[in-house]
Amino acid sequence: MHTTRRILALSLASATLLAGRASAQRRPAQPEDWPKQTIRLVVPFAAGGSTDVAARILAERLGQTLGQSVVVENRSGSAGFIGAESVAKASPDGYTLLMATTGLLSIAPHLYAQMPFDPMRDLAPVSLAFATDLVIAATNGLPVTTLQELLRYAKERPGAVSYASSGAGTTTHVATELFRLAAGLDLLHVPYRGSGPAMNDLVAGNVQLMVDQVASSIGQIKDGRIRALAVTGARRHPLLPDVPTVAEAGLAGAQATSWGGIMAPAHTPDAVIGKLNGAIRDALAQPAVQQRMAGAGADPAASSPAEFTSFIRAESEKWGKVVREGHITVG
Repeated sequence: MHTTRRILALSLASATLLAGRASAQRRPAQPEDWPKQTIRLVVPFAAGGSTDVAARILAERLGQTLGQSVVVENRSGSAGFIGAESVAKASPDGYTLLMATTGLLSIAPHLYAQMPFDPMRDLAPVSLAFATDLVIAATNGLPVTTLQELLRYAKERPGAVSYASSGAGTTTHVATELFRLAAGLDLLHVPYRGSGPAMNDLVAGNVQLMVDQVASSIGQIKDGRIRALAVTGARRHPLLPDVPTVAEAGLAGAQATSWGGIMAPAHTPDAVIGKLNGAIRDALAQPAVQQRMAGAGADPAASSPAEFTSFIRAESEKWGKVVREGHITVG
């Protein structure tokens, strides 16, 4: 597997501190014959995106392991809140699950004074599913070829270098702010409605920088339409072996990943959570699943429920600090 998993290890290691608490709050057991009907895996975004692709790869194998179909249902809208809320309010019987993401679980709570659900109160962590590195890319018209050249260029022109994001408060926006704060830069944020329009304007040269998932950028990078300056993972990405990491480029404070994991409605019985977790671990251990996810730019990364809980909290602390220090707001 790609070494993005090493980025997650530090946060996941602290999960053992929560194990005692989790044991003390055990839910009532579910009948042993679960599952006995189709399971819905809600993806709170449109079909075709990286989260959707990873969910469909996982769902196929989960269905084989559990002996019941796992059907992916796309319920997009309101930055993912519509789909996530539908799962938070679903019956806690294990038949409705959520493929949650960094933005929903660890960023949104710091951006919205009122959310239609509380991620840690209304949802139960089952397992981390995947993580993916981000890439810092520049339009070809920007006269830089390395991250250090970009830093010098931007520092000489405060406020003049623009960066695109898929929208205010999205993971790409907050991840770019992490980079900006770590580098001490003054950049101009240009938000778009989705990564597609943002990438189109980056290729056209209407904006100069963008931080996005490797999977979403690899085609334009390979075609030479934009220039990759650095990846945000702890190790070089296998799809971009010649592109240095931010740490190699002297900016370790900009390390970041985008990730997804499976959540169930709160109060889902422990027996169901345990079966789901085991099935997810089995699925992500399969070479065929690993290869398909790698082809989609994702790194499989299973965890225990307690580890996932700890990881969400650690990520929330990290991104909450970026939101505050970057003065990030949403309209």
